[in-house]
Amino acid sequence: QVQLVESGGGLVQPGGSLRLSCAASGSIFSFYNMNWYRQAPGKQRELVATITSGGSANYADFVKGRFTISRDNAKKTVCLQMNSLKPEDTAVYYCNARRFSVSSWGQGTQVTVSS
Repeated sequence: QVQLVESGGGLVQPGGSLRLSCAASGSIFSFYNMNWYRQAPGKQRELVATITSGGSANYADFVKGRFTISRDNAKKTVCLQMNSLKPEDTAVYYCNARRFSVSSWGQGTQVTVSS
C-alpha cells in the first residue's frame, strides 16, 4: 500500500493560483491511478481530478480549464496546479491513490480562497 502526504495549501485571493503536491511512499507508485478530491464544510467529498497510471487526465466540470493534474513517477509525486481560483474552491484537498480494491488517502491540505 502507498502512503501519501499533501502540501501546498494556503490562503489565496480570488483569481490567484496554488500548486498542491502529494508525495507517495511505500509501494510501486506508477501502478496507481491518482486522484485529487476536496471537501468543503458541510458538503460531501467530491472528485476534482484524476490521472491514470498511463498518464491520462480527467477533470470535474467545475475545474476544467482552471486546474491541471500531473504526475512524476520517478519522484513519486502528483501535483494539482490550480489557477483562477474562486471562493467556492475553498475546501480541504485530499490526495488519493487507487489500484483495484486498494485505496489510500493523505491527511488533506486546506485551501482557502478569500479576499
